[in-house]
Amino acid sequence: MNQYDQIPNRRFYRQKEKAVIAGVRAGLADYFGFNLKVSRFIAFIALLMAMPVTLIIYFATVVLIPSSNVSTPQTEFDANFRQALRSSPAKTMTDVKRRFQSLDSRLARLERHVTSPKFNLDREIRNL
Repeated sequence: MNQYDQIPNRRFYRQKEKAVIAGVRAGLADYFGFNLKVSRFIAFIALLMAMPVTLIIYFATVVLIPSSNVSTPQTEFDANFRQALRSSPAKTMTDVKRRFQSLDSRLARLERHVTSPKFNLDREIRNL
């Protein structure tokens, strides 16, 4: 089992721990990677512009979408990374690829140093 098997599948749940009323906005913000305050502001504007439709959709979502299990142990992954991955996956993966290339080049330099004759000579001198 690797660490990728521990990442939960991306599903839409209502989030009661961040809820104001029922957690629908918090669940949508987490699912799509939006800022929660912006998501709530947009919901408020929608409520002012089309109150009956907005209320019907909101309460239908409350009834149809399950809430997240708080008792489920959450894995320790970086929340900012998950949000960035959801909002712009191509940019985030490019950044991850660049970081791994940097680590790879550093590791290659370390391997060249450790396998060099100078490293062996320095180690022998230190052991004297």
